Amino acid sequence: MRVRFAPSPTGALHIGGARTALFNWLLARGTGGALVLRIEDTDRERSTPENVRQILDALEWLELDWDEGPIFQTERAERHREVLERLLADGHAYRSTATAEDVKEYKRRHGAERGFRGDRSKIGQQAGDQKEGAVRLRVPEEGATVVHDVIRGDTRFEHIHLDDPVIARSDGSVLYNFAVAVDDLDAGITHVVRGDDHLSNTPKQLLVLEAAKAAGIAPEAALPLYAHLPLLHGPDGKKLSKRHGAASVQELRTAGYLPEAVRNYLALLGWGSGDDTTILATEQLVERFALQRVSRNPAQFDEAKLRWMNGVYVRELPPAELARRIAGFVELEGPAQARDLDFERLRRAAEISQEKIQVLAEFWPLAGLFFEPPAAIEEKAGQRWLDEKGRRTLAEARAELQQLPAFDQPAVESALLDVQKRLELKPRDVYQPLRVAVSGTTISPGIFETVALLGREETLQRIDVVLNWLEPKK
Repeated sequence: MRVRFAPSPTGALHIGGARTALFNWLLARGTGGALVLRIEDTDRERSTPENVRQILDALEWLELDWDEGPIFQTERAERHREVLERLLADGHAYRSTATAEDVKEYKRRHGAERGFRGDRSKIGQQAGDQKEGAVRLRVPEEGATVVHDVIRGDTRFEHIHLDDPVIARSDGSVLYNFAVAVDDLDAGITHVVRGDDHLSNTPKQLLVLEAAKAAGIAPEAALPLYAHLPLLHGPDGKKLSKRHGAASVQELRTAGYLPEAVRNYLALLGWGSGDDTTILATEQLVERFALQRVSRNPAQFDEAKLRWMNGVYVRELPPAELARRIAGFVELEGPAQARDLDFERLRRAAEISQEKIQVLAEFWPLAGLFFEPPAAIEEKAGQRWLDEKGRRTLAEARAELQQLPAFDQPAVESALLDVQKRLELKPRDVYQPLRVAVSGTTISPGIFETVALLGREETLQRIDVVLNWLEPKK
């Protein structure tokens, strides 16, 4: 099996494109085949080196490697012209000066359902004899082109309804459907797996392939099988867009998702493992993936479900590995003060935060307190928990913590429980004032683990800052 992923570098890699890349990658790895990466950069105005870099970075982050390429379509212009000349010379294509108005008039006279046929009087002449006009492919008058699709079954396109498609402009530059067909033929692509929105292009590409074979270009080559993937919709049933949340791989990375969780989730968009298993390691996806189990119905991308799945993966990571992921994330996406963190403290912070975060971006807001004191107390938190009662409780907690012979989690827990019982308070009336004092907010990892990791000196210092601020003014 030889498959290809062929993005256009006109922007970041969209989530739908990432799923297409993943499905092709799973097929290649699962069958021992090859994945060809082709950059379809014929749109010269919108295709930029920056967009190419974004796509390659996104694939590398997803850990989707390729066996051949990247092959840039613009670098194959000479080959495209060579095949074009062969088709012209053999009469499979012809030049036409027909305008949009000519096409409109033709359909008015022959019926809107009838495909446009240009002036074919010069068919059979050498290409050099006629240089005016665009180049159109000659569609057979009779019969139909049948798209054999692994997912959708056979789709029949009657030739009488098909226009003679333009395959090259008058300046000789070829159009998308021609270039794609030639590139697939030359690369020996056996299966074309792409989005459902390409289905209307497929009969044109098959006609180019048939014409090329008839003109003696790879006459023994088999035509590829096609698989048109269902499009992605948001939870509201409408086509996926930025209003549904992250729309590109870069946005998922910036939000702190793990690549293995994204691979798992994207694989389930339109495909099922056969036994309703949700969490599947990449090795399992490679073993199980088959085009025959891809649905024809649109798949729903729900970022809330992706966040849940990512949380499962986060909790399964060993603390040291989670710390390594967090360190890499904050180096690229985190605040400047999060750089050059002490790794052992980071590992311990990751361990006690692991149950409370779903994405890496949630770590610093939750656990940044271990690396720098709060710049200020959150207003609502202070009003709720640092009143006169909170001040007295905080002073009691400080005294109990100061006298501990050992400052570890069990000792901290025992001391704070003693304060709670002695003052006859609910747990939150002791823990929340302390949490606000050391973190500036009402949200942190478990209070016992938090205080123990901060250590005696840092904890008491932060409590003192708040107590001094709360000291009644004389």
